[in-house]
Amino acid sequence: MKKVLFGLSLIMIMVSGCKQAKNEKQTSVIDKGSRETPDFSKGVMDEKILWYLGRLGDVQVSPDGQTLLYTVTYYDYRANKGNTELYTMPATGGDPTRITVTEESEMQPLWRPDGKKIAFLRANDKGMQIWEADPDGSNAKAISNIDGDINGFGYAPDMKHICYFRNVQLEQTVAERYPDLPDADAMIYDDLMYRHWNYWADGTYSHLFVADYPSMENEVDLLEGQKFHCPNPPFGGMEEVAWLPDGDKLVYCCKKLTGKDFAESTNTDIYLYNLKTKTTQNLTEFNKGYDMDPVISPDGKKMVWWNMKTDGFESEKHSLMIYDFESGNAEDYSTDFDQDATGFSWGEDSKTVYFISCIEATHHVYKMNLESRVIEKLTEGDYDYNSVQVNGNQLIVTRTTHAQPSEIYAVKLSDHSVQQLSFINKDVLDKITPATSVKRWVKTTDGKQMLVWVILPPNFDSTKKYPALLYCQGGPQSSVSQFFSYRWNFQMMAAHDYIIVAPNRRGLPGFGHEWNDQISGDYGGQNMKDYLAAIDDVAKEPYVDENRLGCVGASYGGFSVYWLAGHHQKRFKAFIAHCGMFNLESWYGTTEELFFANHDIEGPYWEKPVPNSYNISPHKFVGLWDTPILVIHGGKDFRIPYTEGMQAFDAAQMQGIPSRFLYFPEECHFVSKPQNSMLWQREFFRWLDQWLK
Repeated sequence: MKKVLFGLSLIMIMVSGCKQAKNEKQTSVIDKGSRETPDFSKGVMDEKILWYLGRLGDVQVSPDGQTLLYTVTYYDYRANKGNTELYTMPATGGDPTRITVTEESEMQPLWRPDGKKIAFLRANDKGMQIWEADPDGSNAKAISNIDGDINGFGYAPDMKHICYFRNVQLEQTVAERYPDLPDADAMIYDDLMYRHWNYWADGTYSHLFVADYPSMENEVDLLEGQKFHCPNPPFGGMEEVAWLPDGDKLVYCCKKLTGKDFAESTNTDIYLYNLKTKTTQNLTEFNKGYDMDPVISPDGKKMVWWNMKTDGFESEKHSLMIYDFESGNAEDYSTDFDQDATGFSWGEDSKTVYFISCIEATHHVYKMNLESRVIEKLTEGDYDYNSVQVNGNQLIVTRTTHAQPSEIYAVKLSDHSVQQLSFINKDVLDKITPATSVKRWVKTTDGKQMLVWVILPPNFDSTKKYPALLYCQGGPQSSVSQFFSYRWNFQMMAAHDYIIVAPNRRGLPGFGHEWNDQISGDYGGQNMKDYLAAIDDVAKEPYVDENRLGCVGASYGGFSVYWLAGHHQKRFKAFIAHCGMFNLESWYGTTEELFFANHDIEGPYWEKPVPNSYNISPHKFVGLWDTPILVIHGGKDFRIPYTEGMQAFDAAQMQGIPSRFLYFPEECHFVSKPQNSMLWQREFFRWLDQWLK
C-alpha cells in the first residue's frame, strides 16, 4: 500500500460537514475540504469533478445492528494521491461521523465480534499492520508487529484467534543464489506464471495464518512450505475466508496448482481447516472449475458459495451452491435459475440466502428460501446493487447508476422499499446536470432483441444533431450495466456533447447463459454484428449525425475496436483502443492466464488444425484500415502486453493513417493514478473532438 502524506490542517478537515472524531491526532491529510474546488460553472461532469468525488468502500454493520462502519477515499490530483478514512453512521440513517484523521489510509475496517472495538489496516514503519480502536476512533493501537504487510484479516467469532494474509518467501532470489553479484539485475524462471496482471513473480506467496488473539502469538501458516496462494491472485481478499461460529474451524479458497498447471486451470477449491486437529479437508474436490467466496450460516450447519463447473472457463454461470456440514453433501440450488449468484448473505434463521444477480443490464438483490428453493427478486429499477448484508428487518446494500457513484441504502424486508442512507457526493452532484440513460431494445441480425443503453448529453436538445460513440465493453463477459466508472465514465462522455451507444452484445451476462457463452470461439462473429446493429439503429435518429460516429473500447473492447477498424465499411470517423488484443498469435505467446486464451480462442496457434479464432485476428485485416485511431496502453499490463498496442500503432503509421500512441510506463491494464487518469481523459476527448467535431 502506498503511504499518503499530503493535505491541509485539521481546521480545513472540519469544514467537511461531518462530526469530528475524538482524541485523534491533528495532522495533514487529503480530505474533501483540503483540495482545490473544481469549477462547476459549466454544470456538467469533467475530469476534475470526477476525481473530486468521494469513493465509498467496505461497508460493515455492527454486531448489534445499530451502526455502519465504512471508508471514504478522497483524491487530490495535485498531489497525485488519495487518502482513505473511516466513518460511522446510524444504520437507520443520519449524520456521518469521521472517526479517523491520519496521514495514513485506514483500510478494510471490521467490527470486533463483541462490538466493543473496530479494527482496520494501517501502515507503520514495519508495513501494513492490524490496528484496533474504540468505535469512535479513539485509542488506536497496532495489535500486530510483523515485518512486511498484512493484506487482510478476520476475527474468529469466539475471539480466541485471528486470521490474516501475509507474503512468505519460498524461493531464492538472484541475490541469494549469487551473493557475490550484488549488482546483478535479473530474474530467472523455469516455469510459467512468472508474471501476473501487473507484477513479476518474486518467489513470495500469499499465505493464510492463524494466531492467538489478542496476543498474536503461536502463529500457524495454513499453507506452510506450499507454493500456493491464499487469497487467489490477482484480486482475492477476505471474501475467500470464513470462520465457522464455534471459532475452531475456518474455510478458505485456494488454487493448489503452480506454474503451467496454474496458468491453464481455474480449479480453485474450498478447504476446511480444523484448529484443534490441525487437519485440512477439501470440501469441493468434486468440482473442477472455480469454487469461491464461502459464507457460513449463523447456525454453522451450512455453507453457501458460487462455483463454475468447467475448468478453464472464467466467465461461466456462477451457480449457488450449498454445503451441509452434517451430511457432507453439496448441491446446486440454482439449476433452474439462468442467472449468476454472488455476494451472499445469510438470513438470521439460516434458512434464507440473499444474493446479487445480473438481469437485463442491471444488478439486483434476490432472496432464496432453502426449504422451498423459491427465488424472489427484491429490488427493481435501473440500478446496480453491488453488495448486501442482513440487518434485522432490513438489508444494508450499496447501489450505483450511470449518474451516481456508490452510496449506502437500506431495503426493508417487509415491503422492499428502499431508503438512501449515505449522501457522500450529494453536494457535488447537485451542482451538475446529469446525462440521461435510456433503455433501448434493438433487433439483431439473427432476429433477437438486444438491450442497448443510449446515454444522452445533459440538456439534450432533440432538434440538434450530435456525434455518437459506440462503446465496446471489455471482459469479454462483463455486463454493460448501471456501473459508475472513474475512467469509462458515461456522464463525462455525454457532458462533452456525445451520445453514447452501449450495447449488451452477445457474450454479456444478464440475458441467460446461452447469450453469455456464445462469444467463446466467435470473437469476430455475432457479437461484432451486434455492435453494428446497435450503432446503425441509433444512427437513424434525427438527433444523431451519422457522419460523425466514433468507436471506443478497452481490453476486449480494444480488440473490438481493432476488429471493427477493418470491417466497419466507413461507418466511423475515429477509433480509440485501450489495451486491446491486436495480434492473437503474439498475444497468446505473451499473456499469463492461459486458461482464458485456451477457452475463449480455443487453444494455441500451433495446434493442427489451427483454431479458427486466429483467422479473425484484427492484425490480419489491418490492410483495410482507413480511419484515424488513438492507441493507449500501460507498460505494466501483463494481461495484454503493451506490444499489442505498439503493433497496432505501427501498422497505422506505416499506412499513413492518422494515429497517436498514448503510453503509460507505470500503469497496468487499468489507469489508476489521478494525474495519469486525468491525462487519459483529456487525450481521449482531444482525439475525438479533433475528428468528430
